[in-house]
Amino acid sequence: MAALDIGGTKTAAALVTARGEIVGRATAPTPGQAGAEAILATAAELVTRLGAAPGAPPVRHLGVGSAGVIDPQRGVVVGATDVLVGWAGTPLAQKLEALTGMTTSVVNDVHAHALGDVAFGAGKGCATALFVGVGTGVGGSFIVDGAPLAGAHNAAGHIGHQPSPYAGELPCSCGAVGHLEAFASGPGLHAEHARRAGAAVQDLRAVAALASAGDEIAAEVLRDGGAAVGSAIGGLVNVLDPHVVVVGGGVSEAGELWWEALRSAVAGEVLPSLVDTPIAASALGTDAALVGAAALAWSTFADKESS
Repeated sequence: MAALDIGGTKTAAALVTARGEIVGRATAPTPGQAGAEAILATAAELVTRLGAAPGAPPVRHLGVGSAGVIDPQRGVVVGATDVLVGWAGTPLAQKLEALTGMTTSVVNDVHAHALGDVAFGAGKGCATALFVGVGTGVGGSFIVDGAPLAGAHNAAGHIGHQPSPYAGELPCSCGAVGHLEAFASGPGLHAEHARRAGAAVQDLRAVAALASAGDEIAAEVLRDGGAAVGSAIGGLVNVLDPHVVVVGGGVSEAGELWWEALRSAVAGEVLPSLVDTPIAASALGTDAALVGAAALAWSTFADKESS
């Protein structure tokens, strides 16, 4: 099975076996400002290159995880930010089928990450799983019996766009104020550290390094970031009662201070009967969306490949 992970800055392609093993991969910068046709051409070229590599198994199907609000039934991009110019409205499945000759299934990239962890990672074997991705933004997915909950308008999973007391009056990328993402995302925590410290460091990794070295301002920012995400997760656990919560994304690599605060906040929010809900780190890293997109394609197409 071929798989694509189309992000705002990078497009990754892979050949993935039915066991979730990646046997070939290629990446390229996403030409996000060049328009939909350029993005599609880049993605298709990566897939074609992998399929033509010496020793590559025959590939007939393609699974895609893409940035944006995706209608998985029609394979269409319903909405997208201006990071990917002209992406909204793109008939993604139809276009990629024409360019690659492969039957194609499409899902939002965060849903794809969740599918990867449920199929082969930290949520394996669980009938329901809540995935929370904390990186440049804050997103999520609720997986029920191997399928993501898309919602009535295919927009389910925008965990970062719920009110958070930690965000105060901070402006959010969606145009609202006080949303979780404005504070708890990677850029949000980086900016918060600059506000508190009076000077900016390079990025969130630098903030984490300062915290590890004993800098109390940096440590407090990480603790507050973890607590903000944990409080939101606790509320979602009360609503959804998942078998497991899986947390991934770049911010989840910020260190134990962040994780301790997250787990403490979850415990402080959940109902007594839900305190034992497992909170696990994503096991697949940056490959999760590729593996999940492939897993969706394996489950979608009846004439599955043999590799």
